[in-house]
Amino acid sequence: MSFGCWTILDTHGKLLSVKNPAALQFLTQTEEKQPAMVWFDHGRFYLSFEGCSRGPSPLTMGAQDTLPVAAAFTETINAYFKGADPSKCVVKITGEMVLSFPAGITRHFASHPSAPVLTFSISNYSRLEQVLPNPQLLCCDTTMSNVDTKEFWVNMPNLMSHLRRVADQKPQATYYNVDMIKYQVAADGIQSTPLNLAVSWRGDATSTDLRIDYKYNMEAMAAPSPLHNIHFLVPVDGGVHKLQAMIPTATWKPEQQKILWKIPSLSQRSENGGVGALLGRFQLTEGPSKPSQLAVHFTSEGSTLSGCDIQLVGTGYRLSLVKKRFAAGKYLADN
Repeated sequence: MSFGCWTILDTHGKLLSVKNPAALQFLTQTEEKQPAMVWFDHGRFYLSFEGCSRGPSPLTMGAQDTLPVAAAFTETINAYFKGADPSKCVVKITGEMVLSFPAGITRHFASHPSAPVLTFSISNYSRLEQVLPNPQLLCCDTTMSNVDTKEFWVNMPNLMSHLRRVADQKPQATYYNVDMIKYQVAADGIQSTPLNLAVSWRGDATSTDLRIDYKYNMEAMAAPSPLHNIHFLVPVDGGVHKLQAMIPTATWKPEQQKILWKIPSLSQRSENGGVGALLGRFQLTEGPSKPSQLAVHFTSEGSTLSGCDIQLVGTGYRLSLVKKRFAAGKYLADN
């Protein structure tokens, strides 16, 4: 199976089958809206993390015998919830791993053209269903499958050439981010979602009641970490002319006819363990309201959903920093 010029390493050989038409449509739309898994176009290398705040902090090179390398794992979870039926929850998790090199490494490579091969291993590899290594920079043993740790080694001449090109294009950069691996994470329905959702609507021609139940799910994360900046956004039609009740306080956006709840953070230490409900009652002039789709967004730092980690193998390099984060992509719920 391939995406453009990529060769996919399928670690489990699973084929996703979706019987729910709404879920199938969600997955299709998600696939269309996700960034393409093709990083090379007409010989040009695209850096998704260049100039982005998601990248590792700038690194400096000293006189050590080993060269510093930083890594960043970023994952996106797309989820679709239907009513309060957990069996209808559809989940897709994708991720990418980026290595970051200090700008001074180009001068080091120029004076040390026979630098040792950079080799690293990815742990918890069995959690991944599909892995797309950078075809110009990474090599691995493709005969091994269903392993929990996978080893990759870098094509050093290609890496040196690439870093020189980036240095010429961005002479003021303090570090260079290089996409190494894209992957898809094995998901187990609602159990894989860090925030469980259920939406219900009730109403008539003059009023409508909206209830959103949510639950922080620490089991979905490799290491429990708080969810931050959680936004719940819902359109409400039917000619809303008065917000009769909002629990907790929310923001009504009249120009968009949407209500927005914001929760700064959720964790197992939150009230009721991160379990709660959002309630809204609206008076209408053109009711009844038609149940609409809830969209939720959040971020989390310090952990991933896959639990993957990186270790350097061999000598010549040291892992100076590892950053991990995940965020909601298309995170939707229907009545």
